[in-house]
Amino acid sequence: MSITARFSARFSTIAFALMSLLLAAVPVFASNPARDDHSVARLDEVRVQQVFLDLDLSFEQQTLSGFAELTLQWKNPAARRLDLDTRDLLIDHVSASDAAGHWSNAAFSLGARHPAFGQPLNIRLAQQATKVRVYYRTSPQASGLQWLRPEQTLGKVKPFMFSQAEAIHARSFVPLQDTPAVRFTYTARITAPAGIRVVMSADNDANASGQGGYRFAMPQAIPSYLLAIAAGDLAFKSLGPRTGVYTEPARLDAAVAEFADTEAMIAATEKMYGPYRWGRYDLLILPPSFPFGGMENPRLSFITPTVIAGDKSLVALIAHELAHSWSGNLVTNSSWKDIWLNEGFTSYVENRIVEAVYGVEQARMQQVVGQHELKEEMQSMAVADQALVQNVKNRDPDDAFSGVPYTKGEWLLRTLEQRFGRERFDAVVRAWFDEHAFQSVSSDDFLAFFGARLWSAKDAPMQRNEVDGWLYQPGIPKSALLADSSALNVVDAVRSEFVAGKIDAKALKADAWSTNEWLHFLNGLPVDLPVERLADLDQTCQLTGTGNAEIAFRFYLAGIRADYAPMRAALKAHLIAIGRRKLMVPLWTELAKTPANQAWALAVYQIARPGYHPIAQNTVDQVLGYSPPQTR
Repeated sequence: MSITARFSARFSTIAFALMSLLLAAVPVFASNPARDDHSVARLDEVRVQQVFLDLDLSFEQQTLSGFAELTLQWKNPAARRLDLDTRDLLIDHVSASDAAGHWSNAAFSLGARHPAFGQPLNIRLAQQATKVRVYYRTSPQASGLQWLRPEQTLGKVKPFMFSQAEAIHARSFVPLQDTPAVRFTYTARITAPAGIRVVMSADNDANASGQGGYRFAMPQAIPSYLLAIAAGDLAFKSLGPRTGVYTEPARLDAAVAEFADTEAMIAATEKMYGPYRWGRYDLLILPPSFPFGGMENPRLSFITPTVIAGDKSLVALIAHELAHSWSGNLVTNSSWKDIWLNEGFTSYVENRIVEAVYGVEQARMQQVVGQHELKEEMQSMAVADQALVQNVKNRDPDDAFSGVPYTKGEWLLRTLEQRFGRERFDAVVRAWFDEHAFQSVSSDDFLAFFGARLWSAKDAPMQRNEVDGWLYQPGIPKSALLADSSALNVVDAVRSEFVAGKIDAKALKADAWSTNEWLHFLNGLPVDLPVERLADLDQTCQLTGTGNAEIAFRFYLAGIRADYAPMRAALKAHLIAIGRRKLMVPLWTELAKTPANQAWALAVYQIARPGYHPIAQNTVDQVLGYSPPQTR
């Protein structure tokens, strides 16, 4: 049976149709450029305003199948074409509706496949359609989806699926104008096998049975990279009046305890930057194969379980994803060259949340660790990639994600705060969020808005040319002030004595160290640290097998460099269990530096790779020079 026949009888209920009409009336804002380097969309001709998804989820086939209905806003009266972004989608049929609601077949073709950008879906229309339906099926190898077998989950009983759309992976599971310059509202109906709960980056009903399909509505306009879906054995527990946690049942209590401060984080952010505008803020704790720390999908942030340390020491990541509700989700970069407008602002707001909830010293330690790690990362980074405004034309926009847009972006904003004063700077940041809410913006917009309010005066403490240096030049400007922490200064002193052999690990008195103190200590170990020193540290502080994934990652990196054999079994377990790129790609990279370690790594990777997300697989394949077997 074709996809068309299977879904021809699946029409929305009257109530759901009314919801769609209401959402269509919500204003959608976007920036003005006609083209995005990473999308085939002709933004000066037509834009998608609203999306309705009617999809079946099949774990057996590892596919989503059904149709995407796109409501269109035509910009050019003469235009008769709609170009959409796709990647590895099987297109069965396309139909178009006129203003009277009459549907008819529409001609379509798929263009040549680009290795990074996928295939353009070119739809030719006899007249301008108000809506277009694309009937399609995803590929089991969709880059934006991961399908996990039951044994790859915590519960070991039911399968699991989740999406990751950023940067341009939404096109692998929905045909769209896959560019952050376009914002749209959406509704959805998703059917799934019995016993499987489906959630999306939308209004989720924790009490929904799924009978007749799970239904969703996102009334605020979002860019395509914030479209998200997950399905599995999910339980829910409330954290507060507008917050809660979805995760596998066996992980629920630990997650609720770890993230109990989420409601307090929202309240602290609202005091600084205005109201939370998305209704609810829930967390979805995913299996450890999730390739990132978190993804700021609105109303439902996707979170790695590697931040559950048992002591709330890694919850700054929750502050980061929450901060995106203002910087990124509310005000979005219009193209991937300006990703710093999302991540730099968010890292700055994250640190302000940490300061408000956990104290000044905790925030300062976080700044110091971040700045030192960025400077270390830049030493091996191409000069062209060190500017905040990234040159990603003809490149996969995933290449723009490094410490630069995050930490260098935060550092610029921190510098502006220091020069102009926190009170004045906060007022401008809040106005930026308020006046650009639900819009997509560029670095030029940033320069115009902040320039008019901060550095336009001749006697301003910071001038436009200095800001341009941050945006367009490599490295960190010499005028930038390094963050300082009295607690980490103590760590620096005892590390120097330990490395020099003047004291042993017991004399470090590290039992009371916070996670940031441990990260700073491990980051500062020399690459040629004698193995005896590392063994003393491990035996005293029991770092091999630690449950803190951030500490473990840095200790294992030092262990690879020192050829410390006793931690190899734990390192192997870490590489197999954790698919978060930040916590494993540098380890694979270090292992690839010597023939013996690379041989060991390739053997371990054969075991680890099937559990990795496609995004992570692609990265590690390149690091290790691994060519996966071709599938038919």
